[in-house]
Amino acid sequence: MRATSDRIVHSMESEQKQTQRKSRVRRRVRKVMPPQIVWPLLFTLGNLVAGFAAIHYATKSAEWVGPWGWSGLTMAGSMVFLGMFLDCVDGSVARLTKSVTPLGAMLDSLADLVTCGVAPAMMVLALVGGYLGKDGQLTVLGPDADMPWGKVVWAIAAVYVCCTALRLARFNVETHPEEGPDDDIEFHGIPSPGAAGVVVALIMLHQHVLANGIDAVWLGRSYAFGVPIVALCCALGMVSRIPYNHFVGRYLARPQTFRFLSTTVIIIFFSIWWFQETVAVGFVWYALTGPIEVIKKHRQSQEGLQ
Repeated sequence: MRATSDRIVHSMESEQKQTQRKSRVRRRVRKVMPPQIVWPLLFTLGNLVAGFAAIHYATKSAEWVGPWGWSGLTMAGSMVFLGMFLDCVDGSVARLTKSVTPLGAMLDSLADLVTCGVAPAMMVLALVGGYLGKDGQLTVLGPDADMPWGKVVWAIAAVYVCCTALRLARFNVETHPEEGPDDDIEFHGIPSPGAAGVVVALIMLHQHVLANGIDAVWLGRSYAFGVPIVALCCALGMVSRIPYNHFVGRYLARPQTFRFLSTTVIIIFFSIWWFQETVAVGFVWYALTGPIEVIKKHRQSQEGLQ
């Protein structure tokens, strides 16, 4: 009887120690990653997955047809814009749940590198490769491409990825983790989502034009070969010090004038009938606002000296 009671006591002590050990592990996990951190991280990881999906769709053949009759590049562009939307939401969710942390900031930059850096670069390679491939077959360009222009396009895509990484790294160094991106009214260099929006919107517009039966092959080829030049300009713009307004902080988070509201209504009206065209023009306009403001300030300073 005594031996049996000793075994029962020993078993109860073991269970108690195991329960205490599990409790300590739970407290340690909560201390490292509080529950409220999970929600913004899910949006950030969704951004990363969307970028990964965009890379997948960018490598589809020209004959592949997706949902709604979309091509592989159109699907890839849609995934990039989905990732950009999730990128806008995760910061707001983090501030709403008071869970802005260095972990979330670093993970956000890694996700942006894939969605706004690698995915657009792959789309550029696939777009130009569709014209350089044999018999219209997709050729994902690489450093071993047969044609000199293929090597040049691959080099431009590599520069674009590197400039995106430098842009995001510089942003992390210059921005305090507790400061949300909406607190910054001005960027130095075009933001990586803005640069990706220009490249992806132009590629999607190219696919839209082809889907609507434009027979001018030379026009499509010229357009496709001009996109890498635009991508190179956007890459250099990301690592520049040209000031850019933060779109959300400047235009959406503040009261606006009647002129701005009326312009917004007109843009929405045009986007109903010409959606791809409106999106492409909008991103190109945003990319040009930085250099235009620099030119205006330079002229004003010259006039002031006179």
